[in-house]
Amino acid sequence: MSHCRDEHDHSRDGHGHGHHGHDHDHDGPERGAEESLYSRIDRDNVRCLNEREPTSGKNVIKPWNEREDTTKHVESDIDEQLIIFIPFTGSIKLKSILIKAGPGDSCPSMLKAYINREDVDFDTVEGYTATQEWELVQSPDVVEYQTRITKMYNVRNLTLYFPENFGDEITRIYYIGLKGEWTEIKKDHVITLYEATPNPADHKNPSGENKAYHAID
Repeated sequence: MSHCRDEHDHSRDGHGHGHHGHDHDHDGPERGAEESLYSRIDRDNVRCLNEREPTSGKNVIKPWNEREDTTKHVESDIDEQLIIFIPFTGSIKLKSILIKAGPGDSCPSMLKAYINREDVDFDTVEGYTATQEWELVQSPDVVEYQTRITKMYNVRNLTLYFPENFGDEITRIYYIGLKGEWTEIKKDHVITLYEATPNPADHKNPSGENKAYHAID
């Protein structure tokens, strides 16, 4: 059975696993198009805190066709908590988070998500209000948790905090997938006008010979 925490909603993965969740829809019946955001993740800069093996947290960010590969996984180290930071190559509207974990009590039991913060660690996380949080399902299958889209737009980076599990000493995750929409961030071409050598004489010169124009990409 799935749970709803405050206004939050989650459901089972839509790829053949059916759905878990409530019969109310927090964002209305029309959630728009969704696509895998795997190719939109800046994987080189994904980082994980409290991972037992270095870079193992990065390895669970996989394409959908590798979701059942259990040879790549992340395990927590000194306790059951994990923090995973995921930057994107553009701006995204995050619509759902997919997780495969376990087995058994090593499944995380709660997830808190924070957007557009690069400073979330174990010293600071409890001082920040999560953008959204979910009570997670204890399942060996891929489970999809829907987001409140109204809170998950214009996302440049995402931090996932798993504070607890179902009772094991470590937390183990095999797969994290993200679905939503991606928008390219275009740099504005700005013309900046400034005086290269300002002095009173310059202001008397209508031709503006000492003024320089610089383009900033």
